[in-house]
Amino acid sequence: MRPLLWPAVLLLGVAAVEAPAASAQQPPGPPASPAPATTPAPPSVAGRVLTLEEAIAIALETQPQIQARLSDFAAAQFRVDQAMAPLLPQIAGSWTAARAQNVVGSPSTGSSTGTEVARTRTFWTDTTLARVSGSQLLFDFGKTFAAIDVARKNAEATLEDLELQRQLITQAVKEAYTNINFGGRLIRVQLQALERAELNLKSARGFFEVGTRPKSDVTRAEVDVANARLAVIQARNAERVARVALNTAMGIAADTPTQVRDNLFYQKAEFDRRQLFAEALARRPEYKQDQLRVDAAAAFVRQTLRNFFPDVTAGGFYGAQRADMNEVWELNIGLTWSIFDGGNRIARYREARAAVEAARARVRARELDISREVEQAQLTLAETEERIQAAQALVASAQENFRLAQGRFDAGVGTILELTDAQLALTQAQTTEAQALADNRIAVARLERALGRR
Repeated sequence: MRPLLWPAVLLLGVAAVEAPAASAQQPPGPPASPAPATTPAPPSVAGRVLTLEEAIAIALETQPQIQARLSDFAAAQFRVDQAMAPLLPQIAGSWTAARAQNVVGSPSTGSSTGTEVARTRTFWTDTTLARVSGSQLLFDFGKTFAAIDVARKNAEATLEDLELQRQLITQAVKEAYTNINFGGRLIRVQLQALERAELNLKSARGFFEVGTRPKSDVTRAEVDVANARLAVIQARNAERVARVALNTAMGIAADTPTQVRDNLFYQKAEFDRRQLFAEALARRPEYKQDQLRVDAAAAFVRQTLRNFFPDVTAGGFYGAQRADMNEVWELNIGLTWSIFDGGNRIARYREARAAVEAARARVRARELDISREVEQAQLTLAETEERIQAAQALVASAQENFRLAQGRFDAGVGTILELTDAQLALTQAQTTEAQALADNRIAVARLERALGRR
């Protein structure tokens, strides 16, 4: 038990009511992270072209999930203050006033017959009692400090939950931002396909009108135009859905006309494969939470073990009573010790020991999960880089193939089927390239999340 500084403790007992977190006598707690007094107003994004960094900053500032975690952390800090309260003096005041009716009976022999006649007298008594009482825990074999350790570790775990939510929101913003750009790229690809299909339809109609091509070529070209228009509609809807996802991740209205900067291009990501797992263990908030839960469980074991020992408390009161307010006071020292409680404390101690083993097992399981996530993210990133190279080569070949098919058709030696197939192959190749670029961006974001980065 730490020594008690009586003058300082008495002063701090009053100050703790106003500002418990500022008390100089408190054990050091987790790093302070101020909870916002009010929810910040959503920023105006209309008419702006947001960069990815700006979108992330908006999300970290306005996302309600983060605001909720900030409040959870503030509540956890106050639970630490609650656990500290038994170390400070406990002072209470009381005032009681009572009025009681009293009836007193006495025999009387004043009658002519000589018989006794009972007489009664009624009167009222007023009782007043006012007192101020106080108590101070002197020694409890470290039970209170163990409870403070448990509350502090739980607060630190709540702080890691705040960081976890920030990382998840950041990842959601990155993926939605990429999907908007992917949707925009698909719109451009499908509009180009529609433009090519309309040109083919115009050529087919011209050839049909001069009698060099059959009606079936015109019909096939009309089908291609209809399919291209349908693909444009689907691409535009995909972009709208991605924008709704981004707005939701940023914590703003879903129908906000958010505009983003195009970042759908290949940029090689540099990671040191030898350090990735160690970095993930050092950064991942889930892993830190699991370790803190082990520490909290161990502190709870110490608390339950010390429940087998007594508490020593000093107390007293000062006041006055009756109508004349006679002075009354008392000083005392008490020892409280539960000798036998039916085995409850033993069972709680064993439960706490089992909880420690379970928490340690979860730490080992988390290590395996993190290792798997990091390795899978690396493999996915490498696969997307290879796909980008292959897709870019495919686009170049498809463009050349379409150019040749277009020339043969315009020269009258190629068929509409050959031209349609070349056009479809080009559209698919451009879509594949866009998909590979988007998947690469998302793979980088997921690897950063697996490493605990924002």
